[in-house]
Amino acid sequence: MSVFYQILFRSALRHLDAETIHHVGFTALRAATAVPGVAPAMQRLLGPGEPELTVHALGREFPGPLGLAAGFDKNAEGPQGLAALGFGFVEIGTVTAHPQTGNPKPRLFRLVQDRAILNRMGFNNEGSALVAERLHHMQGPRPLLGVNIGRTKVTPEEEAPADYALSAHRLAEYADYMVVNVSSPNTPGLRDLQSVEQLRPLLRSVREALAGAGYAELPLLVKIAPDLADEDIDAVADLALSENLAGIIAANTTISREGLDTDPDAVAELGAGGLSGAPLKERSLEVLRRLRERVGDRLTLVAVGGIETADDAWARIRAGATLVQGYTGLIYGGPLWPRRLHRGLAQLVRSAGYRSVAEAVGADVDGTAPKEPAPAH
Repeated sequence: MSVFYQILFRSALRHLDAETIHHVGFTALRAATAVPGVAPAMQRLLGPGEPELTVHALGREFPGPLGLAAGFDKNAEGPQGLAALGFGFVEIGTVTAHPQTGNPKPRLFRLVQDRAILNRMGFNNEGSALVAERLHHMQGPRPLLGVNIGRTKVTPEEEAPADYALSAHRLAEYADYMVVNVSSPNTPGLRDLQSVEQLRPLLRSVREALAGAGYAELPLLVKIAPDLADEDIDAVADLALSENLAGIIAANTTISREGLDTDPDAVAELGAGGLSGAPLKERSLEVLRRLRERVGDRLTLVAVGGIETADDAWARIRAGATLVQGYTGLIYGGPLWPRRLHRGLAQLVRSAGYRSVAEAVGADVDGTAPKEPAPAH
């Protein structure tokens, strides 16, 4: 299947509009998994079944550490189908308080030479009221679900806390954890909210909304940009600790265009947007290491950006990530990518002498090692 997908991708998919293919593929997945019995069968076949992969984090038990990052399913249209591909959890969104169409098309592009995606979607979504209604009517087993919320584009910066709070209140009951996204480059002024002066009241407003909805203890995380200066990363880490956040997701897409193999003129012609995929590999790992050194094991760190292989995921776990996420890896790796990555990760856990992936979290930064050899398999 992997070879077939690569042939299909290189011969056909890469030449078609990226956003159109996304909608066609996602629609096909939803249709297939809507057939009774299909989703559970896929879950048994593709889901993380190795006991070494079970992770306890954010007050939940995750069957595997690899989840689908926000951006793929903005409107909670198919989290069950996506989980059936083998993800340990699915993060929906980004969802805003009010519906918005996003930026003009085309707004999603592949940089195949770099195994990257450039997007300037602009938080296109149906709004938190409709997404909440859809989740309310979801039938069947629910996957572990993260809910990623952002600021509506037309909302003034000074009203951002209330905007986030409205979405948080509406969506709290359907989330296993909630993410405050202040790091997308595609909403004007959004990244300014990463400053401690603006982020603190925003987080407190969301906290109050969660408490008002009856979910005061819902794990709350913040998602940051890889383009932050080191001192700003430290400031956000300190703020997360002082505000008793559950964790930090590192990192969102980058506005950098350094080190790309794609012709610079071709990249410039594509225009503005955030870059995801392989080019983020080194910087996202740097940010993760810095966060781990700053916060230790007091926060749950979720790594995203440039994760393509089991080795990539393993490096991030050893650098301090309890959970990892991918999106671009799925686009280039195909529908069996989550299963391949989880299977490879289980092998790495065993070969390194750990009994579980959780034992290896932060090993490279903290200087820890397996207490005893893992049992033979």
